[in-house]
Amino acid sequence: MTATAAIFDDLTTLADATRSRMLLLLERHELTVTEICAVLQLPQSTVSRHLKTLAGASWVGSRRDGTSRYYTLALDARDAATRRLWSLLRDQVAGTPGADQDARRLSGVLARRQSKSEQFFASAAGQWDQLRDELFGRGLVLHAIPALLDPSWTIGDLGCGTGATSAAIAPFVSNVIAVDRSGEMLQAARRRLKSHSNVDVRRGDLASLPIEDGELDAAFAMLVLHHVPDPGGVLRDAARVLRPGGRIVICDMLPHDREEYKKQMGHVWLGFADDQVGRLLKDAGFVNTHVVSLPIDTEAKGPALFVASAVKDSLEPRG
Repeated sequence: MTATAAIFDDLTTLADATRSRMLLLLERHELTVTEICAVLQLPQSTVSRHLKTLAGASWVGSRRDGTSRYYTLALDARDAATRRLWSLLRDQVAGTPGADQDARRLSGVLARRQSKSEQFFASAAGQWDQLRDELFGRGLVLHAIPALLDPSWTIGDLGCGTGATSAAIAPFVSNVIAVDRSGEMLQAARRRLKSHSNVDVRRGDLASLPIEDGELDAAFAMLVLHHVPDPGGVLRDAARVLRPGGRIVICDMLPHDREEYKKQMGHVWLGFADDQVGRLLKDAGFVNTHVVSLPIDTEAKGPALFVASAVKDSLEPRG
């Protein structure tokens, strides 16, 4: 088909005022047939017939969302001449009284969409947490939070254990260095992390990390400090491997009285108080310490937890 023949076909398609008004609506929003009927105040058969004509001429596209189909103006694949034709027609149609009424009714249609959503949440508010957990799992929010990390960063997972933290953050950052002293833990970590090419699993002591000075942008120590004899020494070496301004995040237990943990799981410390954490971080060369007690999980059997964050000072670590 020649370009001249194509433009005449487009002119024939757009010569109908109803179809032009329909395209004006579909340029602004994706709409279903029912919504278009409500805006144009036309029966479904008429709207469907016009949509079929427009789709056949490649003026509209559609997508399915569940049981609904949404239509939209399709200009991306059209040539410059066709887009200029639509621009000219749009300017003329937009100023008509019919188009003005369409815009007013469109606002009402979109408001009803919002109203349906609000009605759902109003009726489901009491059960929403449970419903969301059933649909998407309890870890939804936690899995999304690592996306806040800078994608250029190198992150240290200090005391990585079986690699759960590394697996959670690896998709969002440039590199992860996962360190643990237990060979058995590292074997499990390597199995878990084998699909993450940006994770480097290393064996080493947390008080003498196999990481270069200033190599990390941030570091995590998740449920680690209560296992080490000298938490201060671990934090000082963590400060060494962080760049100035780098951040450390610690998650560990608040003070508790479960002495059996020392025998059962090799715990050295029965948790840490806020002021104790603050002193340890300060002495290691960190500033801007922030400690937050985590909400109690009623299904968890262990002690309550805290999260602490701090920033490596520009000064040399003490000690």
